Amino acid sequence: MKQKLNKTAKERLIFALDVGEGIDGALEWVELLKDHVGMFKVGKEAFTRYGPEIVSGIKGLGGKVFLDLKFHDIPHTVVKAAEAAVELGVSMFNLHALGGKKMMEETVVSVEKMAEQSGTPTPIILAVTVLTSLNGNDLEILGFSGAAEEVVLNLARLARDAGVSGVVAPARDVSSIKKACGENFVIVTPGIRRGVKVAGDDQKEIFTPREAIRRGADFIVVGRPIIMADDPARAADEICQEISEGLEQIRSQESGVRSQNG
Repeated sequence: MKQKLNKTAKERLIFALDVGEGIDGALEWVELLKDHVGMFKVGKEAFTRYGPEIVSGIKGLGGKVFLDLKFHDIPHTVVKAAEAAVELGVSMFNLHALGGKKMMEETVVSVEKMAEQSGTPTPIILAVTVLTSLNGNDLEILGFSGAAEEVVLNLARLARDAGVSGVVAPARDVSSIKKACGENFVIVTPGIRRGVKVAGDDQKEIFTPREAIRRGADFIVVGRPIIMADDPARAADEICQEISEGLEQIRSQESGVRSQNG
């Protein structure tokens, strides 16, 4: 059985590292923020530009890596990609739930076996449900029936049943996913802003760190609000403070419920 996460505010903050002029520039961001965030997200842009070297560079500086490549292929191909991620030593990676239950199940089994044999921690495996850039109209055009929230829940349940650690999901769906899949089902929430949209934003909905955590998100991914800040390290610390406030609100609510139940 998966254990409920016990993470500090900093450990819950993931910085999106698709930034920098060359790999040295990207690693300068790691140097700047490694004491202010819990993990660095390496997405398609950074990995395509810099390859596995960016992962080893982050780890060499003492940082943890969320490999955000959203594996989506036949089971054998995804299993081999996941094994490569384990060899890289990433702390977290993701795949598409739409790849199907068999793909997810075989990946989980292979990763757990590989980690056990090598004596390394098993990375958190996440399934991507519905991209946060999509809304109900987009899904209807793509041929999905039902509301976006229903599609997300169906995919989250499928991932849980396949043994996946959790999902990447928008903040609006966190509460319903926790209710459907259990409190120990890990949720990583992207699309986090600090109350205002930023230029060029492609997120359909925005939520603050405090709101996302209060809804039950275990980790939040933040990029532009830190990158565009005059003092990125201070911005990260302020986001951690908001995370702490969200966690405190949860604790207060739980305490109130216990008091009412005697």
